[in-house]
Amino acid sequence: MLAMTRRGLLTGSLVALAGPAEAAGGRRLVALADVPVGGGVVLTGESLVVTRPAPDDVRAFSAVCTHQGCTVDTVADGTIDCPCHGSRFDAATGAVRHGPAARPLAPVPVAVRSGEVVTA
Repeated sequence: MLAMTRRGLLTGSLVALAGPAEAAGGRRLVALADVPVGGGVVLTGESLVVTRPAPDDVRAFSAVCTHQGCTVDTVADGTIDCPCHGSRFDAATGAVRHGPAARPLAPVPVAVRSGEVVTA
């Protein structure tokens, strides 16, 4: 089993909004304007959830619930929610807030370039 450290989680998912010169090329995921501050969006085709805890803070996680592999479907009130068995994950860290999931959502590195959230 892979141990998740706080440093690893933050390094893998915390992203400052970078200008074009700072962000390396990546695949476009979603327009930054489509990710609400304090909320997020589930990208089912990418199996990702992109959250925006603050205006200058964008994070991404696997959208696959660590309990039984269902796809999360909602980001609301600071949590990423799974419809299958009620697991809820912290929208800023991916940590489990309410089980039955016992492991956090896997962080996915992203960057912001020219108003777009892209893979890092």
